Amino acid sequence: MSTALAALERSLPAQFVQRGAVMMDVPILQPSDPYLDTAGEALRRRIFLTKGEDGRGLCLRPDFTIPVCLAHIANGAGLPRRYAYCGTIFRQSGDGPSEYPQAGIEDLGDADRAAADGRTIADALGVLADCGIDLTRVETTVGDQALFEQFLSSLGLPSGWQRRLIRTFGHDTLLRQALESLATGGGRASIETLSPDLYELALARDVARLSDNIRDRMEEGGLPLHRGRTPAEIAGRLIEKVAVAETRLDRTVLERLRAFLSIDCPLDRSVDALEMLCRESGTDLGHSLDAFKARGEALARAGVDLSRLRYRAAFGRALDYYTGMVFEISAEGQDGPLVGGGRYDKLVSYLGAPETIPAVGFALWPGRMASVGSRVPA
Repeated sequence: MSTALAALERSLPAQFVQRGAVMMDVPILQPSDPYLDTAGEALRRRIFLTKGEDGRGLCLRPDFTIPVCLAHIANGAGLPRRYAYCGTIFRQSGDGPSEYPQAGIEDLGDADRAAADGRTIADALGVLADCGIDLTRVETTVGDQALFEQFLSSLGLPSGWQRRLIRTFGHDTLLRQALESLATGGGRASIETLSPDLYELALARDVARLSDNIRDRMEEGGLPLHRGRTPAEIAGRLIEKVAVAETRLDRTVLERLRAFLSIDCPLDRSVDALEMLCRESGTDLGHSLDAFKARGEALARAGVDLSRLRYRAAFGRALDYYTGMVFEISAEGQDGPLVGGGRYDKLVSYLGAPETIPAVGFALWPGRMASVGSRVPA
């Protein structure tokens, strides 16, 4: 470990505590199911998996967000509460290291989502500045999955296509391919190898018979029913896949969707751009746009110059648990962001909390920060 990186890691806990966070230490070995269920394919394929003596799936922690949320649930602590962490994560890499330092803050239970979002981005920028990084040399990109979902709904897209597009949000190549399929009806290629009996059951949306058929095929092939997706889950995805393949959208709807995704402007001009699109396309972003405006106002109150942040309507992050605002802070020449974060309001209840808990956070990559010239006392 370089001297600069070691000094940086020593300095971060104090900075987090100054920002109202409680340091948390979580085990390296974590249950694997929460990651496999919620993290998204990009992270899932990089997880180091193993099993305990009882056969329970385990993994080396590939990030801290899920372990911090699980620890909060187990401890039964009051809300709102900010947690911070600094430690090592483990991800498979074909041509690089598999261990990385990561640090960050998770902000749980603040019902004022706009204020919490603004505080999160402001704190991420503040930590970078306190570590000696010149903020004029970084770029902050902000996206909003909730806005994207609301725009899809306002276009009246079939539910199957809405779900497919939402799953591709944050994956530029997959999103582009999905739009091409919508434009050309090319989705039929994805079901050409589907057997006629499965196709007919999926087209008829016969979940029960389709699930039974899939279960029989899995048993005949010796595939375990207790790992991965269940027959019912596979049936649901297959029904959606067939419905999507049979759909071709009106050119006007596609043009409106592409117009939304093409918005890329400084954050201080983003509301005007969104409102103009709504007027021209006859769409309504409703409460999602109100929340977007409130977040910008909260950022401004926190002292963030909105003209230095960039809003990209097509920008997302490749983690399935995000539900709203997402952001990254990048520096030129770095293979990956210095900071990444966002809102994940559904995750904590999915992990076992008795009620929905508003949640937002960010993760820093100290190794990248050290390489772009962070300066803290050694």
